[in-house]
Order: sequence, then C-alpha cells, then structure tokens
Amino acid sequence: MLTLSQAHAWLGCMDSHEAAGVVEELITLVGEHYLDHEVAAKISETLATSLAAGRYRSDDVSLADAVTTDLQSVNGDKHLRLIYHAEVLPEREHGEDAAEYDAIARWADQTCFGIARVERLPGNVGYLDLQPVLFPAAIAGDAITAAMSLIAPTEALIIDLRACRGGDPATAAWLCSYLFRREPVQLTGLHEPRHGRTTQSWTLPFVPGRRFAATKPVYVLTSSATFSGGEQPAAAWASDDRRRTHERRRPCPRRFPPAPTPRGHHPGSPRRQPGQRRQLGRNRRHTRRHGPRPASP
Repeated sequence: MLTLSQAHAWLGCMDSHEAAGVVEELITLVGEHYLDHEVAAKISETLATSLAAGRYRSDDVSLADAVTTDLQSVNGDKHLRLIYHAEVLPEREHGEDAAEYDAIARWADQTCFGIARVERLPGNVGYLDLQPVLFPAAIAGDAITAAMSLIAPTEALIIDLRACRGGDPATAAWLCSYLFRREPVQLTGLHEPRHGRTTQSWTLPFVPGRRFAATKPVYVLTSSATFSGGEQPAAAWASDDRRRTHERRRPCPRRFPPAPTPRGHHPGSPRRQPGQRRQLGRNRRHTRRHGPRPASP
C-alpha cells in the first residue's frame, strides 16, 4: 500500500493545493527559525507574493527550484533552500544519526579524509589541498594530523580551499589550531536565538603532531566554489585582529586572494517538510570574536 507521499515519489507531481501547503509551511518555518527577523519577513513576503501570483508549478522538482530561488533572493543565503528527494526519507528520531555518520565515514574513506593533496613545493613551501569537505575530526583527525605534521617544517604554507564545499565547524577549529600558538583563541560563536544560547568555538591548546609556527606566512586560496565550512577557516585566518594577536618580533603575513566566495560560513540544519521529501535548511549565525581567551576571574 502506498501512502500519499510515497505515491508522489512515484509520480513526481502534486496538485496545486498541496504545493500551496508546502509553501505556506515554509513561510511559517522561516518566520519561526530564521535568525534575522527583518530578513525573514522579506523572504516570507516574497514567497507569499509568488504563491498568490501562481508562479509555483505543482511538480516537485520545479517547485523546489522556484522556491529555492525565492528563498535566496533577499540576502543570497545559499544555505536556505528547499531540497526534493525522489524517494521518501525514512523516519528518524532526534539525535539518531548512526546511519548518516556511517555514510560520511564511507565518503571520507573514498576521498582520503578530505586531504586531496599535501606536498612540499620548491622553495620549501608547503601545499595542502582540502576537498571535497572538512570531515568530522573524529573521522579525519588522524589524516589532518599527519598532513599538518608533514608540512610543519616548511617556510610557508598554501592552503587550497577552492574546491572545499563545506564541512564540520569543529574540524575547521581543529585545523586552525595547528596555525596558532597554544594559547586558545576564540574563532566564532554559534548563536541560536530560538534556544537562547551561543556556543563558542576556540582553537585548542593541544593538538597531536606538530604545529605550523605562527610567525610563518600562510596563503589561503578560495574560489566561488568555496562554501560553508570551507569559508569558515578562510574567514578566521583573514582576521586582522587575530593576526596581530599572534605577531612576535615581526609581522605574520596571512595573505588572501580576493576571490569571492558565496559567504556561507554560517552553518545550517535541515527541517523536514510534509511527505518527508522536502527539506528546508535553517539558518544559524556565526559571530566572530578574535583574540586570546580572557583570564578567569
């Protein structure tokens, strides 16, 4: 026996009333969960206007594409999107992520844990190519440690994030820790207004292997494909305040080519839609604060 949502998965279409219901629920979700309430109001207005004007087609794929265009039209937030799945997503309890973790681990195995290339270039320059994503440190930590230890003796370092499409914020902090001294530095703060909390992200006082000396130059390469978790370390390393904090007797250049990125270094989390075949990415904001950890009273 097929449920209505399963039938849609086979037919790939829905009627106009169901399409309207999807959009109306999205408007509610944006209003409830999006961080910037002013932006949320504008996004909701855009969705409502398009719905009233009959701009949304009732087939699943076209609806997802059209809604995503409108969701991102106000402030260009690439995390905010409606995703169509041809097959019904299985039920999953909150916090039940074993299957997802196993899939990520298999992906990491197939991509050398996100370390696409590490080598010593002529002139004793280290080169580290990170792609396709920054995998969780619990999965990729050993590979990152090996790569950073290998290039630690070089005189300069190039970190290539041009094909890095995202990843785990904790891994970004882990990676940044190899470029700082042992004194912890706050990189970001993850603010979730719905829960009234801000979770801070700091570099670590200890990392296994060898650090790359804070006085040596680091060059970070980005592109229009660099996104989300890939943008987070680039934004952190580009901070003037943080760079001054870690100067010793001479400036520590951290040079960054001006290649634009989608500016999606804030994280997002999915929200399931009716039929469990449509997901809405929910926006959360990173607040950046750079400098040493304040002394305890």
